[in-house]
Amino acid sequence: MTDVQHRTKAWLMAARPQTLPAAASPVIVGTAMAYSAEVFALLPALAALVGAELLQIATNFANDYFDAVKGADTDDRQGFTRVTQSGLIPPEQVKVATAATFGLAFLVGIYLVVVGGLPIVVIGLASILAGITYTGGPYPFGYHGLGDLFVFVFFGLIAVTGTYYVQAASFVAGAFPLWMPPGTITVDVLVASLPMAALSTAILVVNNVRDLETDRATGKITLAVRLGYRGSRLEFLWLLALAYLVPGFFVLAGYGVTSLLPLLSLPFAARVWRTVSTETSGEALNPALEDTGKLLAIYAVLFAIGVVI
Repeated sequence: MTDVQHRTKAWLMAARPQTLPAAASPVIVGTAMAYSAEVFALLPALAALVGAELLQIATNFANDYFDAVKGADTDDRQGFTRVTQSGLIPPEQVKVATAATFGLAFLVGIYLVVVGGLPIVVIGLASILAGITYTGGPYPFGYHGLGDLFVFVFFGLIAVTGTYYVQAASFVAGAFPLWMPPGTITVDVLVASLPMAALSTAILVVNNVRDLETDRATGKITLAVRLGYRGSRLEFLWLLALAYLVPGFFVLAGYGVTSLLPLLSLPFAARVWRTVSTETSGEALNPALEDTGKLLAIYAVLFAIGVVI
Protein backbone atom coordinates (compact mmCIF):
# COMPACT_ATOMS: atom_id res chain seq x y z
CA MET A 1 0.00 0.00 0.00
CA THR A 2 1.41 3.41 -0.98
CA ASP A 3 1.81 6.37 1.38
CA VAL A 4 -1.13 8.10 -0.29
CA GLN A 5 -3.31 5.05 0.26
CA HIS A 6 -2.19 4.85 3.90
CA ARG A 7 -3.05 8.54 4.45
CA THR A 8 -6.40 8.17 2.70
CA LYS A 9 -7.26 5.17 4.85
CA ALA A 10 -6.25 7.05 7.99
CA TRP A 11 -8.48 10.04 7.13
CA LEU A 12 -11.39 7.71 6.40
CA MET A 13 -10.86 6.16 9.83
CA ALA A 14 -10.89 9.64 11.37
CA ALA A 15 -14.13 10.53 9.57
CA ARG A 16 -15.74 7.32 10.95
CA PRO A 17 -18.04 6.52 8.02
CA GLN A 18 -19.90 4.01 10.21
CA THR A 19 -21.37 6.99 12.11
CA LEU A 20 -22.69 8.83 9.05
CA PRO A 21 -26.17 7.19 9.13
CA ALA A 22 -26.68 9.15 12.35
CA ALA A 23 -26.48 12.33 10.28
CA ALA A 24 -28.38 11.17 7.18
CA SER A 25 -31.27 9.36 8.86
CA PRO A 26 -32.90 12.40 10.52
CA VAL A 27 -32.72 14.26 7.21
CA ILE A 28 -34.47 11.34 5.49
CA VAL A 29 -37.27 11.43 8.07
CA GLY A 30 -37.60 15.22 8.01
CA THR A 31 -37.75 15.18 4.21
CA ALA A 32 -40.37 12.42 4.19
CA MET A 33 -42.50 14.47 6.57
CA ALA A 34 -42.10 17.47 4.26
CA TYR A 35 -43.15 15.39 1.26
CA SER A 36 -46.17 14.08 3.15
CA ALA A 37 -47.17 17.65 4.03
CA GLU A 38 -46.63 18.77 0.40
CA VAL A 39 -43.79 21.16 1.29
CA PHE A 40 -40.92 19.09 -0.12
CA ALA A 41 -38.13 21.27 -1.57
CA LEU A 42 -35.16 19.56 -3.20
CA LEU A 43 -32.40 22.15 -2.74
CA PRO A 44 -33.05 22.82 0.98
CA ALA A 45 -33.27 19.04 1.56
CA LEU A 46 -29.94 18.41 -0.17
CA ALA A 47 -28.29 21.29 1.66
CA ALA A 48 -29.58 19.95 4.97
CA LEU A 49 -28.14 16.52 4.14
CA VAL A 50 -24.71 17.84 3.13
CA GLY A 51 -24.59 20.16 6.12
CA ALA A 52 -25.53 17.38 8.53
CA GLU A 53 -22.88 15.03 7.17
CA LEU A 54 -20.20 17.73 7.36
CA LEU A 55 -21.15 18.51 10.97
CA GLN A 56 -20.96 14.81 11.82
CA ILE A 57 -17.51 14.42 10.24
CA ALA A 58 -16.23 17.62 11.86
CA THR A 59 -17.47 16.45 15.26
CA ASN A 60 -15.75 13.09 14.71
CA PHE A 61 -12.48 14.89 13.92
CA ALA A 62 -12.90 17.09 17.01
CA ASN A 63 -13.57 14.08 19.26
CA ASP A 64 -10.54 12.25 17.86
CA TYR A 65 -8.32 15.25 18.52
CA PHE A 66 -9.60 16.32 21.95
CA ASP A 67 -9.89 12.79 23.35
CA ALA A 68 -6.24 12.24 22.43
CA VAL A 69 -4.83 15.49 23.80
CA LYS A 70 -6.88 15.16 26.99
CA GLY A 71 -5.65 11.59 27.55
CA ALA A 72 -9.10 9.98 27.33
CA ASP A 73 -7.93 7.72 24.48
CA THR A 74 -5.35 5.19 25.60
CA ASP A 75 -3.89 1.96 24.28
CA ASP A 76 -6.38 0.10 26.50
CA ARG A 77 -9.53 1.33 24.75
CA GLN A 78 -11.50 -1.35 22.91
CA GLY A 79 -13.07 0.81 20.22
CA PHE A 80 -12.16 1.59 16.67
CA THR A 81 -8.70 3.03 16.04
CA ARG A 82 -8.36 6.74 16.83
CA VAL A 83 -5.92 8.33 14.40
CA THR A 84 -4.58 11.05 16.73
CA GLN A 85 -3.95 8.79 19.71
CA SER A 86 -2.42 6.05 17.54
CA GLY A 87 -0.11 8.47 15.75
CA LEU A 88 -1.53 7.81 12.29
CA ILE A 89 -2.17 11.53 11.76
CA PRO A 90 -0.39 14.36 13.64
CA PRO A 91 -2.64 16.23 16.11
CA GLU A 92 -2.22 19.58 14.36
CA GLN A 93 -3.44 18.12 11.07
CA VAL A 94 -6.54 16.70 12.75
CA LYS A 95 -7.14 20.08 14.41
CA VAL A 96 -6.89 21.88 11.05
CA ALA A 97 -9.19 19.31 9.42
CA THR A 98 -11.73 19.89 12.20
CA ALA A 99 -11.76 23.64 11.60
CA ALA A 100 -11.89 23.21 7.81
CA THR A 101 -14.83 20.78 7.94
CA PHE A 102 -16.78 23.01 10.30
CA GLY A 103 -16.01 25.83 7.87
CA LEU A 104 -17.45 23.86 4.96
CA ALA A 105 -20.57 23.16 7.02
CA PHE A 106 -20.81 26.90 7.68
CA LEU A 107 -20.64 27.65 3.95
CA VAL A 108 -23.46 25.19 3.22
CA GLY A 109 -25.37 26.81 6.04
CA ILE A 110 -25.29 30.20 4.33
CA TYR A 111 -27.82 28.96 1.78
CA LEU A 112 -29.98 27.47 4.53
CA VAL A 113 -29.84 30.78 6.40
CA VAL A 114 -31.18 32.60 3.35
CA VAL A 115 -34.10 30.14 3.25
CA GLY A 116 -34.68 29.65 6.97
CA GLY A 117 -33.51 32.96 8.41
CA LEU A 118 -32.65 33.68 12.02
CA PRO A 119 -33.77 30.28 13.41
CA ILE A 120 -31.19 28.57 11.17
CA VAL A 121 -28.49 31.00 12.32
CA VAL A 122 -29.19 29.95 15.91
CA ILE A 123 -29.39 26.24 15.07
CA GLY A 124 -26.25 26.31 12.93
CA LEU A 125 -24.07 28.18 15.40
CA ALA A 126 -25.35 26.04 18.27
CA SER A 127 -24.56 22.85 16.30
CA ILE A 128 -21.00 23.98 15.56
CA LEU A 129 -20.43 25.08 19.16
CA ALA A 130 -21.86 21.81 20.48
CA GLY A 131 -19.69 19.76 18.12
CA ILE A 132 -16.56 21.46 19.44
CA THR A 133 -17.47 21.51 23.13
CA TYR A 134 -18.64 17.89 23.15
CA THR A 135 -15.05 16.91 23.98
CA GLY A 136 -13.26 20.29 23.79
CA GLY A 137 -13.22 23.50 25.78
CA PRO A 138 -13.01 24.07 29.54
CA TYR A 139 -16.16 22.02 30.28
CA PRO A 140 -16.55 19.27 27.66
CA PHE A 141 -20.05 18.04 28.32
CA GLY A 142 -19.29 14.62 26.86
CA TYR A 143 -16.98 14.20 29.87
CA HIS A 144 -19.70 15.13 32.36
CA GLY A 145 -22.54 12.75 31.51
CA LEU A 146 -24.29 15.11 29.07
CA GLY A 147 -23.32 13.45 25.80
CA ASP A 148 -26.56 11.49 25.56
CA LEU A 149 -28.63 14.66 25.91
CA PHE A 150 -26.48 16.34 23.22
CA VAL A 151 -27.09 13.53 20.75
CA PHE A 152 -30.82 13.28 21.55
CA VAL A 153 -31.32 17.00 20.94
CA PHE A 154 -28.99 17.70 18.01
CA PHE A 155 -29.11 14.41 16.09
CA GLY A 156 -32.81 13.89 16.70
CA LEU A 157 -35.05 16.79 17.63
CA ILE A 158 -33.15 19.56 15.85
CA ALA A 159 -32.00 17.50 12.85
CA VAL A 160 -35.50 16.29 11.90
CA THR A 161 -37.41 19.48 12.68
CA GLY A 162 -34.70 21.65 11.10
CA THR A 163 -34.82 19.62 7.88
CA TYR A 164 -38.59 19.99 7.71
CA TYR A 165 -38.45 23.65 8.65
CA VAL A 166 -36.11 24.79 5.85
CA GLN A 167 -38.28 23.04 3.26
CA ALA A 168 -41.55 24.41 4.64
CA ALA A 169 -40.05 27.90 5.01
CA SER A 170 -39.07 27.90 1.34
CA PHE A 171 -42.81 27.75 0.55
CA VAL A 172 -44.32 30.15 3.04
CA ALA A 173 -41.62 32.70 3.88
CA GLY A 174 -39.50 35.22 2.03
CA ALA A 175 -35.72 35.41 2.29
CA PHE A 176 -34.32 35.40 5.84
CA PRO A 177 -37.41 35.19 8.05
CA LEU A 178 -36.78 36.51 11.55
CA TRP A 179 -38.86 33.79 13.19
CA MET A 180 -40.55 30.51 12.31
CA PRO A 181 -43.60 31.23 10.14
CA PRO A 182 -46.80 29.38 11.07
CA GLY A 183 -46.90 25.81 9.82
CA THR A 184 -43.14 25.39 9.47
CA ILE A 185 -42.96 23.20 12.58
CA THR A 186 -45.79 20.82 13.50
CA VAL A 187 -46.56 18.41 16.31
CA ASP A 188 -46.28 15.49 13.88
CA VAL A 189 -42.75 16.53 12.93
CA LEU A 190 -41.73 16.83 16.57
CA VAL A 191 -43.05 13.33 17.24
CA ALA A 192 -41.29 12.02 14.11
CA SER A 193 -38.01 13.33 15.52
CA LEU A 194 -38.26 11.16 18.64
CA PRO A 195 -37.26 7.79 17.06
CA MET A 196 -34.25 9.43 15.39
CA ALA A 197 -33.28 11.02 18.69
CA ALA A 198 -33.70 7.73 20.53
CA LEU A 199 -31.81 5.50 18.10
CA SER A 200 -29.01 8.04 17.58
CA THR A 201 -28.58 8.17 21.35
CA ALA A 202 -28.63 4.37 21.45
CA ILE A 203 -25.52 4.37 19.24
CA LEU A 204 -23.74 6.48 21.85
CA VAL A 205 -24.95 4.21 24.66
CA VAL A 206 -23.34 1.16 23.00
CA ASN A 207 -20.14 3.14 22.46
CA ASN A 208 -20.01 4.25 26.08
CA VAL A 209 -20.88 0.83 27.52
CA ARG A 210 -17.96 -0.60 25.55
CA ASP A 211 -15.62 2.12 26.86
CA LEU A 212 -17.04 2.26 30.39
CA GLU A 213 -13.99 0.94 32.23
CA THR A 214 -11.38 2.89 30.27
CA ASP A 215 -13.44 6.08 30.46
CA ARG A 216 -13.75 5.70 34.22
CA ALA A 217 -9.99 5.12 34.54
CA THR A 218 -9.15 8.27 32.56
CA GLY A 219 -11.71 10.48 34.29
CA LYS A 220 -14.10 10.74 31.34
CA ILE A 221 -17.41 10.61 33.20
CA THR A 222 -19.95 9.61 30.57
CA LEU A 223 -23.54 8.84 31.49
CA ALA A 224 -22.62 5.15 31.20
CA VAL A 225 -19.95 5.64 33.86
CA ARG A 226 -22.55 7.31 36.09
CA LEU A 227 -25.25 4.68 35.48
CA GLY A 228 -23.07 1.56 35.30
CA TYR A 229 -23.80 -1.43 33.10
CA ARG A 230 -27.30 -2.13 34.40
CA GLY A 231 -28.47 1.48 34.20
CA SER A 232 -27.00 1.94 30.73
CA ARG A 233 -28.73 -1.17 29.46
CA LEU A 234 -32.03 0.07 30.86
CA GLU A 235 -31.42 3.38 29.07
CA PHE A 236 -30.78 1.51 25.80
CA LEU A 237 -34.00 -0.50 26.26
CA TRP A 238 -36.00 2.64 27.03
CA LEU A 239 -34.66 4.29 23.87
CA LEU A 240 -35.72 1.30 21.78
CA ALA A 241 -39.17 1.36 23.39
CA LEU A 242 -39.59 5.05 22.58
CA ALA A 243 -38.64 4.48 18.94
CA TYR A 244 -41.11 1.63 18.48
CA LEU A 245 -44.02 3.35 20.23
CA VAL A 246 -43.99 6.31 17.83
CA PRO A 247 -45.42 4.48 14.75
CA GLY A 248 -48.62 3.92 16.71
CA PHE A 249 -49.03 7.68 17.04
CA PHE A 250 -48.90 8.10 13.27
CA VAL A 251 -51.55 5.45 12.73
CA LEU A 252 -53.80 7.26 15.19
CA ALA A 253 -52.97 10.58 13.51
CA GLY A 254 -54.36 9.28 10.22
CA TYR A 255 -51.20 8.43 8.29
CA GLY A 256 -52.44 4.91 7.69
CA VAL A 257 -51.28 1.41 8.53
CA THR A 258 -48.11 1.85 6.47
CA SER A 259 -46.85 4.02 9.33
CA LEU A 260 -46.18 0.72 11.11
CA LEU A 261 -43.48 -0.25 8.59
CA PRO A 262 -40.66 0.57 11.07
CA LEU A 263 -41.88 -2.37 13.17
CA LEU A 264 -40.34 -4.65 10.51
CA SER A 265 -36.96 -3.73 11.99
CA LEU A 266 -37.91 -5.05 15.44
CA PRO A 267 -36.17 -8.45 15.00
CA PHE A 268 -32.94 -6.64 14.12
CA ALA A 269 -33.35 -4.38 17.15
CA ALA A 270 -33.91 -7.44 19.35
CA ARG A 271 -30.69 -8.99 18.07
CA VAL A 272 -28.74 -5.85 18.95
CA TRP A 273 -30.40 -5.74 22.36
CA ARG A 274 -29.36 -9.32 23.14
CA THR A 275 -25.73 -8.33 22.60
CA VAL A 276 -25.89 -5.06 24.50
CA SER A 277 -27.73 -6.65 27.42
CA THR A 278 -25.05 -9.29 28.02
CA GLU A 279 -21.70 -8.17 26.59
CA THR A 280 -19.04 -5.69 27.68
CA SER A 281 -16.09 -6.49 25.40
CA GLY A 282 -15.10 -4.49 22.36
CA GLU A 283 -15.05 -7.70 20.34
CA ALA A 284 -18.81 -8.04 20.86
CA LEU A 285 -19.88 -4.41 21.14
CA ASN A 286 -18.00 -3.01 18.14
CA PRO A 287 -20.24 -5.02 15.76
CA ALA A 288 -23.25 -4.07 17.92
CA LEU A 289 -22.29 -0.42 17.53
CA GLU A 290 -22.27 -0.74 13.76
CA ASP A 291 -25.54 -2.68 13.89
CA THR A 292 -27.20 0.09 15.92
CA GLY A 293 -26.17 2.54 13.20
CA LYS A 294 -27.68 0.21 10.60
CA LEU A 295 -30.84 -0.08 12.71
CA LEU A 296 -31.15 3.71 12.72
CA ALA A 297 -30.81 3.83 8.93
CA ILE A 298 -33.24 0.95 8.34
CA TYR A 299 -35.80 2.48 10.68
CA ALA A 300 -35.49 5.88 8.98
CA VAL A 301 -36.03 4.43 5.51
CA LEU A 302 -39.00 2.34 6.62
CA PHE A 303 -40.50 5.32 8.44
CA ALA A 304 -40.03 7.54 5.39
CA ILE A 305 -41.69 5.00 3.09
CA GLY A 306 -44.56 4.55 5.55
CA VAL A 307 -45.46 8.23 5.88
CA VAL A 308 -44.99 8.97 2.17
CA ILE A 309 -47.28 6.22 0.90
